[in-house]
Amino acid sequence: MARFIWKKHPFALLLYLEWILLGISLLAAFSGLGHHPHPPNPSLRHHLDSGNTLPAAKIIFDLGTILTIAALGAMGLKLPFGSKLIQGLYIAGGFALSWLAVLLAGKGERVFPALLLVVVIRACLVFPWRGRILVAVLAYASYLSIQIMSFLRISPLGIPLGKPLPRPLRRLPSEELQGILFSLAFNSALLFGLVLAFVLLLVGAVLAEHDSRAKLITAHRRLRNYALQIENQATLQERNRIAREIHDSVGHYLTAQSIQLENTALFLAQDPDKAASHLQKARQLGKEALANIRSSVASLRKNPLQEGFTSLETILAKLVAEFKLNTNIAIASEISIASSLSTETITALYRIVQEALTNIAKHSRATQASLLIKETAGTIYFSLKDNGCGFNLADNTTGFGLQGMQERTEALNGKFSVISQPKQGCEIVIEIPVLGVVE
Repeated sequence: MARFIWKKHPFALLLYLEWILLGISLLAAFSGLGHHPHPPNPSLRHHLDSGNTLPAAKIIFDLGTILTIAALGAMGLKLPFGSKLIQGLYIAGGFALSWLAVLLAGKGERVFPALLLVVVIRACLVFPWRGRILVAVLAYASYLSIQIMSFLRISPLGIPLGKPLPRPLRRLPSEELQGILFSLAFNSALLFGLVLAFVLLLVGAVLAEHDSRAKLITAHRRLRNYALQIENQATLQERNRIAREIHDSVGHYLTAQSIQLENTALFLAQDPDKAASHLQKARQLGKEALANIRSSVASLRKNPLQEGFTSLETILAKLVAEFKLNTNIAIASEISIASSLSTETITALYRIVQEALTNIAKHSRATQASLLIKETAGTIYFSLKDNGCGFNLADNTTGFGLQGMQERTEALNGKFSVISQPKQGCEIVIEIPVLGVVE
């Protein structure tokens, strides 16, 4: 069951419009104050005041008209929402007060239109379009009823609903007079119908604009919350990216430097010249690591690849040669890429190979490795295998190395997998769709 609540009138402009219409109805009801426009029937006059009937009846009817229109105006201060039954009774009460005001004031063709427009405006606020159209049809039928009763000189409760005809019109022949009255009634009904349609469209446009603004405010609030969430997520991703960059670049140089220092310590007593060579390589790697750090601090978005290298084969050949020189691990490489790849794709593949080679040097205790990168049917196939000690995938806690490679692969909509068992080496397999092709 819907919860019933009263709400203040949501649109001040429409509320002011209702008050203007109610004021117009009051002016129409009391225009021509010099005489009473609708003296009650004789029996009603006698019942009200047998000695001085007309003034007493006029005061009572005029006061009733004022109170009825005021009650209709007070109903608009709060509107019902939630319960269809209460909303229907509310609109029915508006119709009832409008009819009562017409019966008390007479002059139905003057008073009734403004009051019916007030009821239609309120129906637009509480009902959807189907209910609004139904109320508008009822309002138009009510106005036609008043017009018909006025045309046929029907006087409910002895109260004539139309104004007395001017004397010149009374002198016209009956048929001509009826034609004039019918034409006036038809034109009035047509005009009122157009006004009803205009009010429906106008109030509908106001409500649609209000709903659109409310939805826009809600969407703006949600968008702001999403923006905050995305900002937090972007911050976290940027931290991970920076950590990955430091691990992939500086970590690679420091690992290679550590190997050169160990070789220096190993050959220091037996072969000083060879130890000096390893020490020189360690110094060079340290300088390269420092230069890489400075470059990262200067511009985190700068392409980490060395300038002058435009193809993946060239930069990977240099990386493999450095790996052989620094680790003494034999590595066979085969690289065959037909498409021209974007800088982002080349960077990602370079970092993946760099990290994978770093892992081999640090953990595998391998003597041989093989690198295969080829393009087949719009897919780049990557495989890096070694003959090292391997590891148990179930027991492995993924660190920055494998995690970074996987994140880079997934950023290119690729698939990442690791094949390894203890004492059986390790193989990293990656499949990346060629999305970054330069046209």
